[in-house]
Amino acid sequence: MQTSDKFQVFSESFEGEFHRDQSTRLFYATDASAYKVLPLAVAYPKNDSDIKKLIQFANREKLSLIPRAAGTSLAGQVVGDGIVVDISRHFTKIIELSIEEKWVRVQPGVILDELNLYLKEFNLFFGPETSTASRCMMGGMLGNNSCGSHSLIYGSTRDHTLEVKTLLSDGSQVRFSALSDTEFHEKCRSKQLKPSLETKIYQHIRESLEKPEIQNAIRQEFPDTKNHRRNTGYALDLLLDTTLFDSPYKIFNFCNLLAGSEGTLAFTTEIKLSLVPTPPKEQALICAHYSSLEDAMQGNLIALKYKPGAVELMDDTILKLSEGNSLQAQNRFFIKDQPGAILIIEFARETQDEINEIARAMEAEFKQNQLGYHYPIVTGTDNIKRVWDLRKSALGVLSNLQGDAKPVSVIEDTSVLPEVLPDYIAEFKGLLEKHDLSCVFHAHIGSGEIHLRPILDLKKDIDRDKFHSIALETAKLVKKYKGSLSGEHGDGRLRGEFIPLMVGDTIYNLFKEIKAVWDPNNIFNPNKIVNTPKMNTHLRYHNNQETKELKTYFDFSADSGIIRATERCNGSGDCRNTHLTGKAMCPSYQASLDEKNTTRARANLLREFLSYSEAKNPFNSKELYEVLDLCLSCKACKSECPSNVDMAKLKAEFLQHYYQSNGVPLRTRLIANITKINQMGSLAPGLYNYFNQHPKLGSLIKKQLGFAEERSIPKLHQTTLRKWYKKKGKRIKDKGKKVYFFADEFTNFNDTDTGIKAIQLLKKLGYEVIIPKHLESGRTYLSKGLVKQAQSIANKNIKLLKDIVGKKTPLVGIEPSALLTFRDEYKDLANKDLKTSAVELSKNCLMIEEFLWQEMQAGRIKKEQFTNETKEVRFHGHCYQKSLASTLPVKEILSFPKNYSASEIDSGCCGMAGSFGFEAEHYQISMQIAELKLLPAVRDAKPTTLLAASGTSCRHQIKDGSQREALHPVEVLFDALV
Repeated sequence: MQTSDKFQVFSESFEGEFHRDQSTRLFYATDASAYKVLPLAVAYPKNDSDIKKLIQFANREKLSLIPRAAGTSLAGQVVGDGIVVDISRHFTKIIELSIEEKWVRVQPGVILDELNLYLKEFNLFFGPETSTASRCMMGGMLGNNSCGSHSLIYGSTRDHTLEVKTLLSDGSQVRFSALSDTEFHEKCRSKQLKPSLETKIYQHIRESLEKPEIQNAIRQEFPDTKNHRRNTGYALDLLLDTTLFDSPYKIFNFCNLLAGSEGTLAFTTEIKLSLVPTPPKEQALICAHYSSLEDAMQGNLIALKYKPGAVELMDDTILKLSEGNSLQAQNRFFIKDQPGAILIIEFARETQDEINEIARAMEAEFKQNQLGYHYPIVTGTDNIKRVWDLRKSALGVLSNLQGDAKPVSVIEDTSVLPEVLPDYIAEFKGLLEKHDLSCVFHAHIGSGEIHLRPILDLKKDIDRDKFHSIALETAKLVKKYKGSLSGEHGDGRLRGEFIPLMVGDTIYNLFKEIKAVWDPNNIFNPNKIVNTPKMNTHLRYHNNQETKELKTYFDFSADSGIIRATERCNGSGDCRNTHLTGKAMCPSYQASLDEKNTTRARANLLREFLSYSEAKNPFNSKELYEVLDLCLSCKACKSECPSNVDMAKLKAEFLQHYYQSNGVPLRTRLIANITKINQMGSLAPGLYNYFNQHPKLGSLIKKQLGFAEERSIPKLHQTTLRKWYKKKGKRIKDKGKKVYFFADEFTNFNDTDTGIKAIQLLKKLGYEVIIPKHLESGRTYLSKGLVKQAQSIANKNIKLLKDIVGKKTPLVGIEPSALLTFRDEYKDLANKDLKTSAVELSKNCLMIEEFLWQEMQAGRIKKEQFTNETKEVRFHGHCYQKSLASTLPVKEILSFPKNYSASEIDSGCCGMAGSFGFEAEHYQISMQIAELKLLPAVRDAKPTTLLAASGTSCRHQIKDGSQREALHPVEVLFDALV
């Protein structure tokens, strides 16, 4: 039987999902590392029985299983040529909690942040906290023995692992937990003629660790025991340090071996974890600024004397790159001048006075030693979170260096004792100088682990050789300082090659024995920890890979071409944040929890097809079309993705080229040209509305065109905004500040009343309002991928508006999706001769909320102009406002009347996304997205609470999903005028 037939037969007995298509395999060919290996298949097991079947199949067919959770590993732990087993879909239950004994039992797919949200009401949490806490899962944390920023207090995952339920390589189910000496020896006794695999495992470890030569080798070769972040290879030193082998304190627990074993020994299905009380409520960060990295390392030694919860480092490279990240730029509020490095020193105490006293004493010692120049104390939950968000963004913002040379994960996980760190880094810098390289320094300096990322171009052979040379030379340097080559990120494909150097041949051979005893057929995640191939093989890019130059309609020159724009994605997986742990990015992923609906998956597939397709039109791919189909073009990735991957822009460009080979579907043409259709309909709006709103006729029209019958179709107003303005809006010649009003295509035809109120509001507040000559925004063309037409519109609008719109005469609009095209797409669509004009125009195009808030702050709009009535307002922010602008002005103007209080609904995308939610095949997921947060919050709002939303689509979704009316913010303000 052929392999494909065997897979088919197997999948029929599998309760979960099993995929062998090329696209899915490519999604899982990479993680957050530099490696790429195409798996044979991807499985989503539904239960333990499915995993047993996979184990049996792998043994029978001599295949391997690669366990995977969120896929954020930096060392290639979850790439391999076998079957990737993704536990993130079904193994997500919190099984049991003991509040009294402070432990929890979970399945391996439980997300760390979601676990801690669950534990919050019990004043408990899981201590180790990684920078990927919003999407990393407990199984991955166990496999990697993850630590995080607070390892000074909470240690690693291993320290909190009480018990692990696993399936061994023969399919038998075994629980590993702490054992007394008597219980251990009982495990070594065979209860049957042929010992079970579990018995063999216990017998082998006893026989091995009883040998004096093994004990001596472990004590001599393993990292310094005072270094808690020692994660190289299998943790035999911890098994030796037990009462079983004459250590007086600790009892034997195989969980210490499984933690950090990277899924190479057994398949975990449940984990019992110890919990800790939530930290004291009073917290603060001292963000000490230093002129140099060397000063920061000396400052670290002083900071550690004061028992902080964490000491984290950011170097000047990261600080400079964060300036160019639209989201992280907002988090730089505490930074003064241009520091060479910053230490983020965290304290949690019972009172703020205690923290202030520590901060004063520590600052005095810094100054006494002439270390640092600025020591701001950051307090308040929101501000502290902003600082930590800046620090955690390092991995992503590092990908924003232009060109093919990037800071790469190669020796970023080395860990040495903090007191030898300055000497170690000095030698490491000498190593870099020898290779004529620079490096980025950041992360866990308090525990002696700085993430070191030299800048290399792994498309070039010369740098691939340096990749290996630096890794080898650094391994020798770490060995010299009795450090660990891996402190928390694991060995994987990146460091496994150097484990023999780190632990010596005797111990390495024992590692191989352990692997062979636990997994005789080598089915569990092979080539990790032992028998690892050379670390500069199986890389994401080919040797001396030339990056194709593809002709595009959008300007991708800032990324040096569209392919490099896809390569921005480094796999960090921020797009896997859920609606509980994240913000707005990847709404279709939040609703489906399917990897294919992440920005990462879409970017990976685009990169692969555009880079390696031999077709005349590399965009002509049905697979790409299907993967991009559920991208709502919400733009959240442009700001929330730390690498600023703009999938909406990439999707639009793709669709333009795809249609050139496959034609433009009728529905797509109709949606893109809705302005022309509305223009014709406005000749007889009553008749137009009758047909669309009629129960039978409207349903027939929707069915024929592929629209969801459950959707209401937007009505045309009896007049257009332009007609109203021509008749009534120009009557009064105001003497106030002149503003140009953008009569976008949605406001002009559908939301005319809203546009009228916006103009009347501005006039009553003393502004002269002019609707200039302009075309539609082109948003409908962009959303449907007809970029060529959008480009023509953009260039015409730039020509029409560039000479009249300026700082004193801004262009103001009320529909975010339309107005913000000037701030976003127009700059990348403009012809070369209009590029400068497009950039200048973008600076003076304002959402009406932004304009009103500026005027309120300047005192030109006063509270006395509005009612003293009391109103509560809940508003939903449009995706484009969140990504390309800010929702703060919305909150501020809605709170401006004296007794109005406004709060933003904690929601992501509404799910409508222009035409997306109208389309029959997208209706269900559109509503699933809305039901994540938005619609429940709307239903929970009191009947007296005003609901507001700037986007026409958002208001439509709220009405369809809850039968409640949401107003545009200008309508709220207009009604509040006195």
